[in-house]
This record gives sequence, structure tokens and C-alpha cells, in this order.
Amino acid sequence: MEVSYNILIVDDVLDNIQVAMNILKEDSYGFSYAKSGEEALKLLKDSGFDLVLLDIMMPGIDGYEVCRRMQSDPILLDIPVIFLTAKADIDSMAKGFEVGGLDYIVKPFHANELLARVKTHLELYKSKKVLKNNNLSLQTKMEIEHNRILSELEASQKDMIFILTELVESISDETGKHIRRVAEYSRLLAHYHKCISEEDANIIYHASPMHDIGKMAIPDAILHKDGALTEDEFNIMKTHTSKAHEYLKMASRKIMKAADLIAYEHHEKWNGKGYPQGLKGEDIHVFGRIVALADVFDALTHKRTYKDAWSVDDAVSYIVEHSGTQFDPYLVKLFEENIDEFLSISKI
Repeated sequence: MEVSYNILIVDDVLDNIQVAMNILKEDSYGFSYAKSGEEALKLLKDSGFDLVLLDIMMPGIDGYEVCRRMQSDPILLDIPVIFLTAKADIDSMAKGFEVGGLDYIVKPFHANELLARVKTHLELYKSKKVLKNNNLSLQTKMEIEHNRILSELEASQKDMIFILTELVESISDETGKHIRRVAEYSRLLAHYHKCISEEDANIIYHASPMHDIGKMAIPDAILHKDGALTEDEFNIMKTHTSKAHEYLKMASRKIMKAADLIAYEHHEKWNGKGYPQGLKGEDIHVFGRIVALADVFDALTHKRTYKDAWSVDDAVSYIVEHSGTQFDPYLVKLFEENIDEFLSISKI
């Protein structure tokens, strides 16, 4: 049977290596394996690989360092790396992408998930090699391939946001429906905004579910407190915006960069009395201003552990009354003009 691609699996546990091989062998891949980072780098120097499945926690050189060294080597930097690890926390995921990984799969994983992601990255890698080896000069061909790769990368960002959003849901009282409604409200406001393109409206839609990702760093006793927070507790709660920025500030792709802006600035207020930076007016990014209104409207109209749901009329009145103080007046105007569409979304 002809081998189509060569894959290097790096893990200090042989059973984990065997599991990955058993899943992938049906697609006729060739396999090599290493039980340490040092051994992996030696094999990479001596053999040609099309993909690396890389564990993080290993004795000696860990997976992050292996990836860093690959990125600094002109011969190895183009080889796609998928982190295959049990580390499921946000900091580990963010660091994996920061050092050059193209994807991140958390153990235990589904066989179909591993097969699909490996196939996608191998095909992208093959296409990139074809373009490089043949030195294609036709700009149209380059643009088509570039757009296809960007599309795949955007899909990966959306997958990652979905994973992280599920983690937020698991530790907070904000359900998936809240996150979906905020995304829909945000896209609606962006759609009607005279200065926002439809492309950016879709970016806001996909990025807004990350607005409270920083709450993963807030202690459970504060996050789930049944009642009003003390001043000290509220000050701790407010750090979720800065924590999110710490997680996301190194992002280079447009959806994740938008998620950083939204998470960092959605508690700023038009009059400069918000947090964490005290930004005022148009110094607040429009993405943050949009999600601020969407998030507050949904929070007011739905029950939380610390409060009952407000009536729709009371929630609308609150938004309108705080135009020019808490909210961007232009966005409040759009909200009022299209209130029927907002009310339709609120029933999701």
C-alpha cells in the first residue's frame, strides 16, 4: 500500500502513540514516533515529515520548546504542528498557538475529529509545497490558494472559539442561549451601522461569544455568589476584562483579535466611567461598544442567579435612558429603530 504522507507522533507515553496510529492507519499514512522532545528534533533533522502530532508535557524539552525550535529552523518551520495534549486550560491553548502550532486537540478526542483535522492540515501543507516547488507566478492562482488557506484558518478560529465558549458556559451562569443572543444582537447592530461592512458584522458575530472568557480566572465563590457583591468582590470580578486581554493580546488573526477587543472593552462606558481603562466615547472600539449594549440588554431581560428578569419595556427604557452616558448614542438610535428585530432575538 502506497504511503501518502509521513507523520511524526511525539509523546512520552507509548499507549498514546499507539492510539493515534491505530486511528490514522486507515488513511495509509507513514508513521514515526519519538518519546521525547530531543528525540523528535533529531528525527525531524534526519527525515522528511509532512505533519507533527506533538504532546506538550514531556520530560526534558517540552512540546512548546520543540515547536519554537521548529519555527526558528528554515527547514522545519513550514511543517504543520498539531498539539495533541491533555492540557485543556486557556493559557496552554493560547501558548500553543503563540509558539507556532496550527491546531490544538484536547485528549481524549474523537477519532473522526483527529482524522478530519489531520487531513485538512496535510492537504494545506501539500498545496503550499506545490505552490513553492512550482514557483507559480500567476496572481490569480495565488489569490485563490491564499483565500482557501485563510478560510481554513478562520474555520479553526471558529472551532477554538466554540471550545472556549463551552468552557465559559461550564463555569458561569451564562448559558449558550445568552451567548447566542448576544452574538445575534451584535451582528444586527453591526449590520445597521453605517460604518461597518458585512464582513466586519460577521467577524463581530463570531468573536462576541468570547466577551466573558476572562471569567474563567474569577474565583467560583465570587462568580456564583447568590446576591450582591461587596466592593472588594466586584473589583475582583472586574478583572475578567484584563484577564481576557492577557489571554488574547498575542492573537494575530482577525476573529481572535476582534475577540480581544470585545472582551477587553465591553465594560467601558461612553462617558468614560467604565472599566478597565476608563475609555471614553469613540476611544472605545466600536466592536466593544456594540457588544456592551447587546450584553446589557440580554442580561436585563433574562434571569440570573443574583436577579430576576426585567420586563422588556423596562430593559428598553434603561438602554434609552443611558444613551450618551453608558452607551453610544448612535447605537441606541439603531436599537430603537430596529427594536422589533431585537425582541424577536430575545425570545431565542
